[in-house]
Amino acid sequence: MTVTGQGTGQGTGQGIGRRAAVLGSPIAHSLSPVLHRAAYAAMGLHDWRYDAIECAEDGLAGLIGGFGPEWAGLSLTMPLKRVVLPLLDTVSDLALAVGGANTVVFRDGARHGENTDVYGIVQALAEAGVSAPASAVVLGGGATAASAVAALRETGLAEVTLVVRDPGRAEETLRVAERLGTTVTVRSFDDLDPEADLVVSTLPSGAADALAERVAAGLPEKAALFDVVYAPWPTPLATAVEARGRTVIGGLPMLLHQAVRQVELMTGRSNVPVEAMRAAGEAEIARRAAS
Repeated sequence: MTVTGQGTGQGTGQGIGRRAAVLGSPIAHSLSPVLHRAAYAAMGLHDWRYDAIECAEDGLAGLIGGFGPEWAGLSLTMPLKRVVLPLLDTVSDLALAVGGANTVVFRDGARHGENTDVYGIVQALAEAGVSAPASAVVLGGGATAASAVAALRETGLAEVTLVVRDPGRAEETLRVAERLGTTVTVRSFDDLDPEADLVVSTLPSGAADALAERVAAGLPEKAALFDVVYAPWPTPLATAVEARGRTVIGGLPMLLHQAVRQVELMTGRSNVPVEAMRAAGEAEIARRAAS
């Protein structure tokens, strides 16, 4: 087990400090510690500590089994979001539907699985004024695409077009859509038609570059792009779309709001300092870009 980062401060005299962490592999460049630590500092939770722990699939069960009573919760990256499900005592309906829990909360001696990715997407869209799109195209067919389909369902959209490089690799997302009651039309990249109120790119950094001009040229005048990449930013896709005067939403708001919800779940408090977390995230992204 490799732990990166330091604790968030001195104890408050209230007994044992609480701990939380983000798990994954690789994990060193995760932005989660920056966001969660900023929340703890602003909330006065000086005896709380949040780390980044390197953990592959085969090490998850043993790691979770060794956590003591000081642990409040975990943030998980893929593929741990799916691997963790059999290790949990309870799983929320949303996490079951999406097929993954990105959050584990330790409470009353039990492990509870939640999904805050969907919440993060919904809040990011709402923040940009895109709360009820009438149509949407999702680029990509992986775990983030599944969360995007679930988020769009929460906005009231029951039909989505999924555009993937290989339609055969979208089976899990299609199963998620079926559980959610969403109708999905699958197209290949060669058959991409971005004419919709919203295009959501769940593709990793660089993967959407070749599609940038096609998406930008095909987006209607009042349409929006949500690109889940947050660094490096802006992406070629975001730049091309913004150059045509369309609304562009980056990946940081999604990451921010899913972390806000995680802090709420792990601390049991609702006064989570969203803007302090946002400022910390933006500063860290700028620092990394300059280094």
